[in-house]
Amino acid sequence: MPNWGEVLKEIELCEYRDPLDRIRRKYLAALSKKTGRNVIAYYSGWLQHPDVSNASVGDDDKNALMAAVHGLDRTKGLDLLLHTPGGDVAATESIVDYLHKMFGNDVRAVVPQLAMSAGTMIACSCREIFMGKQSSLGPIDPQFGGIPAHGVLKEFEEAIAAVKSDPASIPVWQVVIGKYHPTFIGECRHAIQWSSDMVRTWLTRSMFVDKKNAAKLAEKAVKYLGDHDSTKNHARHIPLEEAEKLLKVIRLEDDNEMQDLVLTIHHAFMHTFGNSRAVKIVENHIGGAMMSMRAK
Repeated sequence: MPNWGEVLKEIELCEYRDPLDRIRRKYLAALSKKTGRNVIAYYSGWLQHPDVSNASVGDDDKNALMAAVHGLDRTKGLDLLLHTPGGDVAATESIVDYLHKMFGNDVRAVVPQLAMSAGTMIACSCREIFMGKQSSLGPIDPQFGGIPAHGVLKEFEEAIAAVKSDPASIPVWQVVIGKYHPTFIGECRHAIQWSSDMVRTWLTRSMFVDKKNAAKLAEKAVKYLGDHDSTKNHARHIPLEEAEKLLKVIRLEDDNEMQDLVLTIHHAFMHTFGNSRAVKIVENHIGGAMMSMRAK
C-alpha cells in the first residue's frame, strides 16, 4: 500500500476533479473488501486546524453517522476508524447508543493514530480495538474548559485538610477555592461519576461481555483511564503496550495487509485536512460522507 508521500503523489496525479475524495474512498472500499465488513471513518482535522472549535465530538456528529450508516448492510457489522481529540460527553453517549442500536455488539474500533478523551470512550464501547505501534488512546477524566474535574476535587479536599490542621491558612485557601462557582464542585463529582459509569457499562456489555470477571476487568480499566492521579495529564498519550494491559486490543501489525490499508487511509485523510477547508469528515466505504468545513 502507498505511504504518505506515495498517497500525495497519487492525489497529485489523479485526473478527476475531486482527487482528495477519490483517493480516500478508494482505500476505504479496499479495507471493506479486505474485512468483509462495513467501514466508517470518523475523522477530525484538529491537528491541522487546532484553532477550529467544531473539530471535536458534538451532537451534529450523530447526524453525520446516521447518513453514513444509511444504505449499509448492517448484518456485516462495523469497523469504525477513529481519529479525534474527544469532545462533549453527552454527545458521545448519544453516538454510542445509536451505533449499538444499529450494529449491536458488532462494532470494532480502529485507531490509526489518536482517539483521545471521548474518542477513547467510544473505542471502549466497541467489542475490540485495533491499534498499531503509532496509535494512542487517552484519559477519560472529564474537563471543564480545560480544567480537570479530578484536579478541582483534589484541590478542594486539600483545602479542607489544610484548614482543619491549620485554621490560620483559611485566607490563603479562600483565594484558591473562591475562584470556583458554588455549584462547581458538585458538577465535577457528577461529571466524573457519569463518564466512569458510562464506560464501565459499555465495557461490561461489549468488550468483556464473554468474560466471567467482566465487572472486575471493566473496573480496572475505568480506574486507570479515569484517574487523573494515574494518567497525570488529560493530554497523556496511552500507547498500544499500555492499552492492551487494560482492554481487548488487537495489534495492526498482526495483519500486514490490514495495517497497510489503515495507514494509507489515514494518510489520505491527513492530506485532505492539510489541503482543504475540511475539519471533520464522517465517511463510509461506499462513498457516503458528511464534512464540516472551516471558514475561509
